[in-house]
Amino acid sequence: MIGMLASSKAGHDRRQIYVIIGEDDEYVYLADGRNRTVDRPKKKNRKHIQLIKKMRLEKTADGWKDLEIKRMIKMYQEEANV
Repeated sequence: MIGMLASSKAGHDRRQIYVIIGEDDEYVYLADGRNRTVDRPKKKNRKHIQLIKKMRLEKTADGWKDLEIKRMIKMYQEEANV
């Protein structure tokens, strides 16, 4: 699941697009590159997200980069609006 796009299904951030950058048994850690950076990811319950299987971001040797996350989300949103 790490590297996949996800949409929030519940909470004040409903319909927000994120990239999953970490996970444990009950929670996933999400970043959008702007408000929620790699250094400060959002902790969200697994049942409150919807996976988007169209795209996947691979982790580089340097780790996750906010700029790459922003680009991927923007690409998906542009593709979805067409």
